[in-house]
Amino acid sequence: MDNIIVTPRSLSKGNDPLLNRIKAAGYNLVFPSPGNQPTEAELEEVIGDAVGYIAGVEPISAAVLEKARRLKVISRNGTGIDNIDAEAARKKNITIRKADGANARGVAELAMGLIFAAARNIVSSDRSLKSGTWTREKGFELEGKTLGIIGCGKIGQMVSRFALGFGMDVLAYDAFPNPDFHPSGNFRFEPLRTILENSDIVSLHCPPMPDKRPLIGAAEIAAMKHGAIIVNTARQSLVDEEALREALDSGSLHCYAIDAFDKEPPDDLSLARHERVIVTPHIGGFTEESTRRASEAAIDNLLESLQGV
Repeated sequence: MDNIIVTPRSLSKGNDPLLNRIKAAGYNLVFPSPGNQPTEAELEEVIGDAVGYIAGVEPISAAVLEKARRLKVISRNGTGIDNIDAEAARKKNITIRKADGANARGVAELAMGLIFAAARNIVSSDRSLKSGTWTREKGFELEGKTLGIIGCGKIGQMVSRFALGFGMDVLAYDAFPNPDFHPSGNFRFEPLRTILENSDIVSLHCPPMPDKRPLIGAAEIAAMKHGAIIVNTARQSLVDEEALREALDSGSLHCYAIDAFDKEPPDDLSLARHERVIVTPHIGGFTEESTRRASEAAIDNLLESLQGV
């Protein structure tokens, strides 16, 4: 029986009934690190004989792919594929598939939750009261405020609709804006600089820059409104964290909320401990509904690539 590697933490404990479809198709399931993100060494140990790979967010390097003798397809149970060395995969004729849109609702709802938490100081109020201190920090309401969306694909569009429902104005930037997306007269596409200068809250929903440099650095933060909020459910590398820390310390930024990290769990939590930072452990797509949709799509894509069904 040909081997299929399964690494997403939502599937790799091996007891999900969805995996029965792969078994029924005649494949053997291999779990290099059940319930945990596998290391490069663990992947290298099992990838040699595998023909398929249902992948999570773990890095899949050229060194790992070099050891893949029979691998035909890597099927992500999410939309991001920047954790995979695409050039190394191309050289070995390995197809990369992704579960487009499967986790959009979960990520979009979390982004809105983080926006509310930041605007109303929910996390800091919780910490303060639990420590025995009754401190009330005045927040602000969303109606009439401007939300800047950077990356207006499926997730960004959904966040836009949510925000419009709360009476916000929405400005969106996308490298390839969809001309058919115009949900309201209070929505419009604008250049990135215009969004930074005019938004009370900026929410990131775009892939990392090709050269991994930050999209939001010191100059971009300086262009933002005093007391603005940045919500990042996309990629840690999109924001220059040193410039961010300085802006939080000075008060020019009110709050930063982040859900996605370059390494998970992150080694450095110093920024996460900042009183003006809200952190969540990559739970955007980690809902019952999103994980099921993503798993179903990943399995569909895997079997389609291997068997054409």
